[in-house]
This record gives sequence, C-alpha cells and structure tokens, in this order.
Amino acid sequence: MSRRLAREVALRTLFQLDIGHISQEDAFAFALETTPLSEALVPFARQLVQMAVSKQAESDAIIRAKSVDWELNRLPRVDRSILRLALGEMLGSTETPAGVIINEAVELAHRYGTEESGRFINGLLGSVAREL
Repeated sequence: MSRRLAREVALRTLFQLDIGHISQEDAFAFALETTPLSEALVPFARQLVQMAVSKQAESDAIIRAKSVDWELNRLPRVDRSILRLALGEMLGSTETPAGVIINEAVELAHRYGTEESGRFINGLLGSVAREL
C-alpha cells in the first residue's frame, strides 16, 4: 500500500469534517473503514489530518487570497478538502517535497473532483509553492 492511500483516508476525513456533525476521530475511523490501510500507514494518515486541521485557518486564508472571484464557501467541498490537505502538508512538514504534494493533490482531484479541479488545484498549489 502506498502513501497515496493514506492521503485518500486523510481526504475522506477532512471531507467529513467539512460537512460537519461528526468528530475528527469518528470521521477518521469511518475513512479507515472505507479505505483500509496497513498499520504502518495509519500514523501518516493521522498526521496528515492533524496538519490540515491545525493549519486550516492559514490554509483558508491562502485559498481566499489565491482564488480570484471565488469565495471559499463556493468552492466544491472536495476541492476545498484537497487544498486543505495539501496546504496543511506543505505548511506543516518539510518531509515531502512540494512537487510530490502537488502531484498527489492533483491525482486526488482527478479521482474525486470535477473536470476543472485538477487544473485549479495545480495552479493554486503551484503558486503557493513558488512563494514558499
């Protein structure tokens, strides 16, 4: 199993948290039920969720600044969750190169988002990576 599956678990958790009415632990447990991970990857998925949640205010400010003519609450929930996941990792860890984080986010967008999601997410995250 790959770290990509761990990112899928983190994305599903963040998506559930964005919808609301569920605790972080319950959302994480549900995501693990729908996307089983090896025991070795569970801590990485949990760390991704923690980084995204702890950096959410900062990530949302970046998304607002970079999303010309789009309000944060008007973005599709899955796009918003993917951006929060990727920005949380970019801002919270130096372990993974920004290019890898962006590529993983774009792959998630192609799988779970709209036809335009991948291009939008790539552009926004690429802009952030150049500034960091």
